Amino acid sequence: MGRPRKSASPSAPASLAEDVARLSRLLTRERDDLPHAYLRDPGLRRAYLAYFLPPNLAKMQAPLRELCLHSAGLLAKERLQVLDLGAGPGTAVLGIREFFRQRGSGQHLEFTAVDQVGENLKEAEALFREAGGGADNRATLTTVRSGIEAIAERSGGPFDIIVLSNVLNEMFLRDGDRIKRRTELIRNIMARLLARDGSCIIIEPALQETSRELLMVRDGMVEGGAQVYAPCLVQGRCPALVNPRDWCHEDRHWDPPAVVRELDEATGLRKDSLKFSYVIVRNDTRSLADVCGPDCYRVVSEPLATKGKLEFYFCGKEGRRLATRLDKDASPANGPFGRLQRGDVVRIEGMAIEERRFRITRESFVTQLDPFFRDRTQRSPSP
Repeated sequence: MGRPRKSASPSAPASLAEDVARLSRLLTRERDDLPHAYLRDPGLRRAYLAYFLPPNLAKMQAPLRELCLHSAGLLAKERLQVLDLGAGPGTAVLGIREFFRQRGSGQHLEFTAVDQVGENLKEAEALFREAGGGADNRATLTTVRSGIEAIAERSGGPFDIIVLSNVLNEMFLRDGDRIKRRTELIRNIMARLLARDGSCIIIEPALQETSRELLMVRDGMVEGGAQVYAPCLVQGRCPALVNPRDWCHEDRHWDPPAVVRELDEATGLRKDSLKFSYVIVRNDTRSLADVCGPDCYRVVSEPLATKGKLEFYFCGKEGRRLATRLDKDASPANGPFGRLQRGDVVRIEGMAIEERRFRITRESFVTQLDPFFRDRTQRSPSP
């Protein structure tokens, strides 16, 4: 699942690699030149299907998994209505469908994919059929050709899940007031289309600019009364925005398919992990903190190992702070500290809370919360 429908011809790899490199530049350092509805370009669309669709599909797993942790059974309805806005070729639809297939829950999934490019919707329909959707009456797909703003002005649904995957950062891109406009758009979508107990999942690239702008939208949503379900464990303004050099993103293990590895080699790019930023917002008051408790922290950095110490940045009720364990203070009680990774949720008893950092002592008791364990076979644990 997640690969292009048609095999490349023997002469295609070089031109495909060129298109992949071109699309990568447009999505990163040449963002100011990103065309409107760029997937109308056949070469860019082919590049997206081959190289960008597989990892973007897999990125849906993390937010859905965290929603499933809540005791209220947020995704346990027998029938779930899902709206994918700016769907492209149906990447998020495929990712959500695969998530529930793996869970074996047998729920009926009613997908609505919205995109302004007709060719994208045709690809979405074809990929959905090939993934088994057309033969499985528990999963249905309706496609709607429309812009997101137009859909946001309608009444519909209500939808249990609304997804905007790698699309919000492309909206109002050249507008100096784009954060306000994006925030108002999400508010409108949630008010008109999201069920009272539904979840709006926004996934964005892990670039510093796009991640920080997502956090600004997040803050605007909180100020307007929305509830952040995840990844944040506290409400209020995001502490990562205090320092203009900080941003918050995920970096999760991923085993890329052969075509992605081949294109990495041909282009010099690298997609050996899933890098993205995300936020889940809701109309009700449920959050991931209900699951893990008020005294937990999200790990928001890679391990920072220097001579004589190991450090991570934690985010929690005290804000974003550096947590330090000296090598000489390593003990069985705080041993899990050395195995933490970005995105983990951790509870620590008995740490010293200093003015600008947390200090892990020999007596500190560190607990990685079991539901948040992920496959760590790809990396050797830190000592």
